[in-house]
Amino acid sequence: MTEGESRTKAMKLRSLILAGFLFVVLPLAPSFAQEGVSINIAPPVLPVVEQPPCPAEGYIWTPGYWAYGVEGYYWVPGVWVPPPQVGLIWTPPWWGFNNNVYVFHEGYWGPTVGFYGGINYGYGYFGHGYWGGRWEGNVFRYNTAVTRVNTAVVYNTSFDESVRNKEVNTSRASFNGPDGVKAELTGEEKAAEEHRKVPPTSEQLAQRKTAGKDPNLHASVNHGQPNYDAFTPFKNRDEHGNGVQERGTAAGAGKAENKPEAVSQHRPQQAGKAEEQGNKPAAENQGNRGNVEGKQDKARSAKAAGQPSPARARDRTTQSSRRPEKTGGSRPRATKQKQGKKKSAKPKPSPSPR
Repeated sequence: MTEGESRTKAMKLRSLILAGFLFVVLPLAPSFAQEGVSINIAPPVLPVVEQPPCPAEGYIWTPGYWAYGVEGYYWVPGVWVPPPQVGLIWTPPWWGFNNNVYVFHEGYWGPTVGFYGGINYGYGYFGHGYWGGRWEGNVFRYNTAVTRVNTAVVYNTSFDESVRNKEVNTSRASFNGPDGVKAELTGEEKAAEEHRKVPPTSEQLAQRKTAGKDPNLHASVNHGQPNYDAFTPFKNRDEHGNGVQERGTAAGAGKAENKPEAVSQHRPQQAGKAEEQGNKPAAENQGNRGNVEGKQDKARSAKAAGQPSPARARDRTTQSSRRPEKTGGSRPRATKQKQGKKKSAKPKPSPSPR
């Protein structure tokens, strides 16, 4: 073997070793995206979880899924999030068996729902498409037959229970392939793959990172059945809907013009005004009562000093002001007179001589 051949062989061997190292290490690295991660162990089945109600209009449900990290599989709880822009819908991530390994396919945003392995995530994601709601212009209308919303703040709803017929797969399998879900792309899903895809938002990636740091969400700890208490940080955020106006460009999505809360918000103010008005007479009565008592005390002190009380003096003044003033015994003139032209007095005829 010549020196050049041995050098070429050494370079090939080095490349193979490096490729093998990357294959083992990269899936374990806590990267921001899981796209292309391949594992030879199947993910656990989907746990049975309860969907929290939608906290604000325009938010889209993103179901929970199994991700992979340094400690193995861990559960990323489902959450309501604002889409990156109005009109986009979420295609969930999914695992698929290919070439003897399980490959992770990242979720994405798009105008239509793409293929997500036929996995039945529930609450409208029954394996193909999404039936928990739809966009109607700038408003997202939620189908409360299969998804939960907070009716105190969300009013754009409908009820269509017929979509349950779309749930043909009742398996809890979390991957597509042998011993899992057997599903293929439909024509609509294939067309969706050709549309522009928007990656997960920074908020979604942060939630995945947070879940990866929680041991209670690791399959090695919970044996594929996460404790409900581990969902608390995600559940509380959904219930309170913190920063709706500050998070996501679609914070204003789904706002109807004539909302019932517009009336309910004014009613407490009117009620408060009524209570204030109702309390005013009581306050005024207390003030008047104090004035009367003060006057009575002054009257008593004046009487003791031999002086007429202020109240009697005032009464006398009032009565005297009401009496008509007598000027030379004449009667008081009427205050109201009809104005008009004065008639000139006719001269009396002089007596005729006899």
